[in-house]
Amino acid sequence: MQTAIPRLIPNTGASNMHSMDAVLKDSSPDSSPGKPSSAGPLSEAPPSEATDERLMLAFARGDNDAFTELFARYKQPLFGFFRRRVPEPALAEELTQETFLALLNASHRYQPSALFRTYLYAIGFRLLHTYRRKAAFRAMFHSDAKKHREPSQSSSIDAELQIRQALKRLEPMDREVLMLREFEQLSYAEIAELLQLQVNTVRSRLFRARTAARDILTAPATKAAAAEPAECESRI
Repeated sequence: MQTAIPRLIPNTGASNMHSMDAVLKDSSPDSSPGKPSSAGPLSEAPPSEATDERLMLAFARGDNDAFTELFARYKQPLFGFFRRRVPEPALAEELTQETFLALLNASHRYQPSALFRTYLYAIGFRLLHTYRRKAAFRAMFHSDAKKHREPSQSSSIDAELQIRQALKRLEPMDREVLMLREFEQLSYAEIAELLQLQVNTVRSRLFRARTAARDILTAPATKAAAAEPAECESRI
C-alpha cells in the first residue's frame, strides 16, 4: 500500500504549553475525546464524520482517504506531543513523520482493541525512547548529554518558561503522567495502558505531580512575600 504523507507545517501556537491554570486544573477523570461510537459504517458518512477507529480500519482495507483524514486530525497533536519532549522543532517534525510512517507499515496488523489515539501515541512513545537511547549513546562521545536530555527551555513567554522549569523538577514518571493528562488530554485508562501502570497508580501520581508543580510554581511568590516585611524592617 503506497500512501504519501503530507509534509508537516507545524502550528507553533498549537504546540505551546498551556497557561499555569491549565497545568494545575482538576479536570474530569474520565473525559476523553475520540471514544468509539456506535455510528454506522464508514461508507454511510464522509470521513470527517467517522470515528478514528473506523477510519483506521478503512485505511487497513485500502482507503487512502481515511488515512488523509487521520493525518489531518492528529498531525498537530502528535507534533505537540514530541515538541514538549525533544529539543528542536525540526526533530519533533521528524518524529511525527516517523510515527505516521510506522502507522502505515503496521496498518495491516491494526486491531481496534483500544482507542486509535492510544495506539498512535504508543507508537510515538516507542520512537521517542529509541531517539533518547541513541541520543544518550551519542552524548557519551560528544559530551552533549544535557542538550539531548531535556526539552528546549527557549521561550519568549515567562509563564511557559516557569511551567517548563517546574515540569523539569518533577520525578520523570510523574512528569509524564501530568503531561499526558494535561497536554495530550488522555484518560486515566489510556495513560495506564501507555505507561503500563495501574489506573489507581496513575491517579495518585497525577495528584502528586499536580501538587508538586503547584508548590514549585507558587514558591517564588511566597518567598517574595516573606522578604517584603524584612526589607521594610531594615528601612526603619
